[in-house]
Amino acid sequence: MDRSRPHARRPLAVLLTATAVAAAGVTALTPDARAADADLARNGGFETGLDGWNCPAGATVTSPVHSGASALKATPAGSDNARCAQTVTVKPDSAYTLSGYVRGAYVYLGASGTGTTDVSTWTQSAPDWQKLTTTFRTGPSTTRVTIYTHGWYGTGAYHADDITLAGPGGETGQPPAPPTGLTASGATSTSVTLSWSPAAGATSYAVYRDGARIRTVTGTSTTVTGLSPSTAYAFQVAALNDAGESARSATVTATTSAPDSGGGDSGLPEHALVGYLHASFANGSGYTRLADVPDSWDVIDLAFGEPTSVTSGDIRFERCPATECPGVESDAEFKAAIRAKQAAGKKVLISIGGQNGQVRLTTTAARDTFVSSVSRIIDEYGLDGLDIDFEGHSLSLDTGDTDFRNPKTPVIVNLISALKTLKAKYGDDFVLTMAPETFFVQLGHQFYGSGPWGGQDPRAGAYLPVIHALRDDLTLLHVQDYNSGPIMGLDGQYHSMGGADFHIAMTDMLLTGFPVAGDANHVFPPLRPDQVAIGMPATVNAGNGHVSPAEVVKTLNCLTRNTDCGSYRTHGTWPSLRGLMTWSINWDRFGGWEFQRTFDGYFG
Repeated sequence: MDRSRPHARRPLAVLLTATAVAAAGVTALTPDARAADADLARNGGFETGLDGWNCPAGATVTSPVHSGASALKATPAGSDNARCAQTVTVKPDSAYTLSGYVRGAYVYLGASGTGTTDVSTWTQSAPDWQKLTTTFRTGPSTTRVTIYTHGWYGTGAYHADDITLAGPGGETGQPPAPPTGLTASGATSTSVTLSWSPAAGATSYAVYRDGARIRTVTGTSTTVTGLSPSTAYAFQVAALNDAGESARSATVTATTSAPDSGGGDSGLPEHALVGYLHASFANGSGYTRLADVPDSWDVIDLAFGEPTSVTSGDIRFERCPATECPGVESDAEFKAAIRAKQAAGKKVLISIGGQNGQVRLTTTAARDTFVSSVSRIIDEYGLDGLDIDFEGHSLSLDTGDTDFRNPKTPVIVNLISALKTLKAKYGDDFVLTMAPETFFVQLGHQFYGSGPWGGQDPRAGAYLPVIHALRDDLTLLHVQDYNSGPIMGLDGQYHSMGGADFHIAMTDMLLTGFPVAGDANHVFPPLRPDQVAIGMPATVNAGNGHVSPAEVVKTLNCLTRNTDCGSYRTHGTWPSLRGLMTWSINWDRFGGWEFQRTFDGYFG
């Protein structure tokens, strides 16, 4: 997705950074904090269990303790860092000191939502109780701050005790009354939709599943995803404001349905239309304001977030200037348009990379910077998630790295770690999509990395270990079936762009699975059909490999109905195939919305 050439496409926890220093002693309070040095942390010694804390992976223990009778013990898992947090009412534009005692490997203490610079401190190894201390200043309108502690993925249990937040207390009124009218509906095999009546004075709502708080939302409905099929769940909600949390609502129960061929639910419609929106640059397609994107588009990928340098991991999203994009909306209008799209059920993501945005996370420091910088973009614009559009030389495999199930190459391992961290940070609702080229996916059926004897292109199939490691977290994979050379399909024949045959063969590989580098002992497992969308150019201007609406319909007929398959015979039929992706919304508008109309005409 090149800015200059209209035919080419440009299409993630606090971390271990060299600058994070664990405090060895007590940091002196600033003058502001000394003026009102009350301890604002509730139950910081865990003497009343987990009261005041949200600790899904935590429990209180009687030994070891730093003081009193109890302490926190929390155990990270491979995909969870055992975060324990509480939200505290604070005073704007004021100084605070956060302290606590910890034990264990890789233990963190921090504060988020400060309105200025979020802070954290950590220790890599604390065989006995060690004090961590950090300070921060709240922003001019900040009234609530979240303090937390957590460990690191798969590194064993950690302990925390005597957590304090010293500084002036904020003004508190009365917590709202508990919400009423909680109902559960629309249960699928992996999701349930909840709705309730608004509570007077509430600014947000906490959602509980089986007694554990799982998310906070600002509206009066939410879809809980990531559930197990054929399982009964109990739900409650509580109302929140600056004064605290209400009692919980009455409990409603819901049972998920039996599993079906569609797999998990992502909050998307049964069939979704995905498109990239040129948000940071202009080309021959012209600028399209976000508010002007038609309702047919279910996922809108903002193109692009790009790194400050190839190996920095520091991702920036710069909106297109008015000199380059006449008619561009203001930041306020852009953010309002995002909220409006979300209110209409659409997902708005930041897409990272593209043809010009090469990203190589060669070090853990770059990985950590990637997570923090991407998080800032997501938080600033209130986005639903992230699209990974690494192209060029962003991903390649080191010589000897031959097993996609156990990658060793730093740029691969660090990207997987970063994406898992972002998924863990934002939770079930975080939308994660990927848009690799066929060279990085289906070509892996023949060639993987530099090969057992070297000499091959090390980028061949390099996305496979990333997709495989994230398959349980991946919302959508939409491979770019364009700008591609001939690729061998599961029928042993080469398939080329230009018709339905190419899309059918490439998609059949994703939904059937395939041996990697021809090795029957290394089979890339199939993805769920609800995780797969087919990537196509919107117009002949948008990329090589454009096909007519008739060929798009043939592709969908073959894959979802087993008709119009031509000479290629698929290994299944997938009516729950998620949908289509295109580069781009701008080019489709330029072409009279032909791609959108084809999708709407087929799926209704």
